[in-house]
Amino acid sequence: MPVDPGPCLWDLPDPARAERGQDVVATGADLVPSTVLSAYRSGLFPMHLASGELAWWSPDPRGILPLDGLRVTRSLRRSLRRFTVTVDADFVAVMLGCAQGRRDGAWITPEFVATYSELHRLGWAHSVEVWQDGRLVGGLYGIEVGGLFAGESMFHRATDASKVALVALVDLLSASGDTDRLLDVQWRTDHLASLGAVEVPREEYLARLRRALRLAPALGT
Repeated sequence: MPVDPGPCLWDLPDPARAERGQDVVATGADLVPSTVLSAYRSGLFPMHLASGELAWWSPDPRGILPLDGLRVTRSLRRSLRRFTVTVDADFVAVMLGCAQGRRDGAWITPEFVATYSELHRLGWAHSVEVWQDGRLVGGLYGIEVGGLFAGESMFHRATDASKVALVALVDLLSASGDTDRLLDVQWRTDHLASLGAVEVPREEYLARLRRALRLAPALGT
C-alpha cells in the first residue's frame, strides 16, 4: 500500500469556493509530497505559471475520461498488438519522455520530476510504459489516490503508442468494476476528446471526486 508522507503544512484553498471559470485557485506553497497529495484530494493540481510562480489549478470545466466511454478504433485495436505494455517499470523515463521535445511538456521541471519520482517511490504515482522492440516508445503517468487516477501527461515516439498506454490504463482501472472510479485528464483537448474525454462543471467533478476517494486504489495495492 502507498506510504503516507505525513500531514500537509499548508491551508490549501477549497476549489468549491472559487469563481466559476476560474482555473487558478491559488499560488505559492511547495511541491513536497504531502502538499501535492493534499491538493489532489481537494481537487487541485500543481503547475507553474508563465512567471515561474507555483500555482494550484482547478479547471472549470474539468476534463475527465469516463471509463466506459473510451473510444477504441479498429486501427487502434490493430496497434495494440504491435506493442508491449508494462506498469511502473521506468517511471522517471516516462516523465522525461513527457517533458522532452514538447512545448506543452515544459512545465515538467526538474523539481516536478523529483517530487513525482518520490511519490512513485512512496506508491502514489504510477506510470504505464509502451515498448516496441525493447525500446520505450510511449507512456503516461499520473497520481492515484483512492479511486482517483489523475493523469498528468503522456507521450509517444511511435504512432498510437500513447493511445495504447491509455487503453491499458483504462483496462486496469475498469477491472474492479467500481463505477465511481474517476480518471481525471485536467482539460478536454481535441486529442483527448477523440478518445472519449468530456467536460464536467467543477461542482460535478468535486462530487465525483468525493465518491472516488472512498475506493481502494486499482494500481497502488
